Amino acid sequence: MKFIKLWVPVAIWAGGIFLFSSISGLETELEYDFVLRKLAHIFEYFILTFLLYRAFKGSFNMNPWRLYIYSGVFALLYAISDEIHQYFVLSRNCSLGDVLIDALGIIGFFIFIKIRKGCSCLTK
Repeated sequence: MKFIKLWVPVAIWAGGIFLFSSISGLETELEYDFVLRKLAHIFEYFILTFLLYRAFKGSFNMNPWRLYIYSGVFALLYAISDEIHQYFVLSRNCSLGDVLIDALGIIGFFIFIKIRKGCSCLTK
């Protein structure tokens, strides 16, 4: 049951990212469409990293550095795989820039954790 509570949200969120990446020509009619889409990338990967962090922390006994590395690397690998997936979607493209923007969400989560917990979490 613990496994389901920890890992199903990761799978659902990753599936949502995949689903939105499968929509060709995903744009809004708003003036700031480009900015909104890039902010969405940051938000998506902030949440994905949070869910991965939570799942790894609840599933395995690992030190904080390993916890950060696993959740960050898995989120980054998913961002890369998502861009490769978009290469095969009509009217979408594969963009290294989007992976870097996704990385901002990943890094943003770790900054959030550091601020929330203070520096003590990095010294254990």
